[in-house]
Amino acid sequence: MNIDERKNKIAELLKENGTVKVTALSEMLGISEVTVRSYLADMESKGLLSRVHGGAISSYKPYCSMNFNQRMETNKDEKSSIAARVASMIEPDDTVMLNSGTTTLLVFRQLPIDYNLKIVTNSISIALEAAENPNYSVTLVGGSVNSRYQFTYGQEASEQLESYHADKLILSVDGIDMEEGFSTYYSEESFIDKAMIKNSEVCIIAADRSKFRRRAFAKISPLDSADYIVTNCDITDEEKTILEENEIKLVNA
Repeated sequence: MNIDERKNKIAELLKENGTVKVTALSEMLGISEVTVRSYLADMESKGLLSRVHGGAISSYKPYCSMNFNQRMETNKDEKSSIAARVASMIEPDDTVMLNSGTTTLLVFRQLPIDYNLKIVTNSISIALEAAENPNYSVTLVGGSVNSRYQFTYGQEASEQLESYHADKLILSVDGIDMEEGFSTYYSEESFIDKAMIKNSEVCIIAADRSKFRRRAFAKISPLDSADYIVTNCDITDEEKTILEENEIKLVNA
């Protein structure tokens, strides 16, 4: 195995067990404990795990329990890089749908302020900031409100989205799995995401490396619902093949 394959193996073990031990990894991967610790330190710096005495635990559950502001600070530099790349894919006069999430909020903040854009979103934060720009036409879909994560949801919101059509959808997800597709922590958000995918011409997934090889609670859609995935994740050759088979273009940020 090369370095990336070893780190992917560590990520898989964390996903399955929630914890790994340095001694066990050293024996399994055939490398020194010093090298294992260097891998864990690098993965921790990227938000993929949290080191503890003798090993590491998954950072996935702690992230799930964070509030919106805490999530904004997690992997912020990586998310900002992804956001800039996604924003460059938007053209003047586009109608753009954005679901709620820290990455989509960062994408919005990178959009050219002089473009005439129609913004459709269930993110309260995005809608409030977008409303300050006279060049943007802003629609916040109605419904129930999740105050902790600042988004709207429910049957009213889903039905309202059926009335719209977007040139591009920018979708933030919590999990990307090559077999199961895209997923989110929140079942109420998944229905909104599905409606946005259905009513958009192009679907752009914006996701940092921590979202790969994970299955969150609620499934959104199969892998082939996306047209682009913009990420900083070093994916394997096998994963590249799967994306190509599903006609998904991988964009490196």
